[in-house]
Amino acid sequence: MHLHTPRGWSHLPGYRIPRRFGRWVARADVVRYLEEYADHHRVRLRLGTPVERVERVGAGAPDGARWTVRLGDGSSVAARHVVVATGYNHTPVEPSWPGLDTFTGELVLARDYRTGRPWAGRDVLVVGTGNTGTEIATDLAEQGATRVWLAVRTPPHILSRTRFGVPAQATGIAVRRLPPKVVDRVAGVLAVVQEPDLSEHGMPRAGRDLYSRVLDGRIPVQDVGVVAAIRAGRVEPVAAVESLDGGEVVLADGTRVSPDVVVVATGYRAGLEPLVGHLDVLGERGLPVTHGAEPSPTAPGLWFTGYTNPISGMLRELAIDAQKIARAVTRT
Repeated sequence: MHLHTPRGWSHLPGYRIPRRFGRWVARADVVRYLEEYADHHRVRLRLGTPVERVERVGAGAPDGARWTVRLGDGSSVAARHVVVATGYNHTPVEPSWPGLDTFTGELVLARDYRTGRPWAGRDVLVVGTGNTGTEIATDLAEQGATRVWLAVRTPPHILSRTRFGVPAQATGIAVRRLPPKVVDRVAGVLAVVQEPDLSEHGMPRAGRDLYSRVLDGRIPVQDVGVVAAIRAGRVEPVAAVESLDGGEVVLADGTRVSPDVVVVATGYRAGLEPLVGHLDVLGERGLPVTHGAEPSPTAPGLWFTGYTNPISGMLRELAIDAQKIARAVTRT
């Protein structure tokens, strides 16, 4: 597992990712970087207990605190400012297919997936064609699964991680503030040469809506092996899942497959309702109505970052947000 964005555009403010971690930073090195980052800035971490709820405090709170953050161990922290950064992809969207309770195979959420080795020699159906689903399908094929099906409801846009040595993120940064219709039109033309044609392998071409999908939270798939796996027949695109029937999965085109395992990669949601849902700060799809350094009209001192899915790179935008929020906090 590696970042999709290069090292130079993935660091946080005040401490760059070390060059020794390479251009595409592996998961273990991301962990090391965050540990070094906390040490470098002397960040006081409190680990091992979840944050359960953010609540307003009454008048007369110590040091002008406006918020009480309640923790899972029964303790609480009072603060004048709270930055909520629990993540855009926090709570898995669990399936509700008809017949789910009859399925006799194994059901695995993508959140719990670590490696395809346990399913070597077995048939697996992966549901979901985002970056998570396509990479899991590729890993399963590489780890020796006998057959890997990839259920496709909406054909994804698939881009190379780099083109002529230039990261795909560079294009995202360049176009993120252009009108969506303009970007969709240009991307539709470029798709003819930039996006692989897998239609003869059962994966129809995506529509001319690349940027419109991004604004809806669905970023393009970055190809780290799925295209080659599909062309080689090691990953087989099939129709979307309609229902489950005992040991079989019924697909939208009426066909049936009999996987030993179904891996569900149908996306995530922010899951902010238990934390701040009572504060009138959430809007459509459970996302914050204000973001970054934009002050909340109903909850002064409560800030949100990381609740967009930008084409220009999540870590890059988090770093920009962090500096803006810090300046806003110090001004008050």
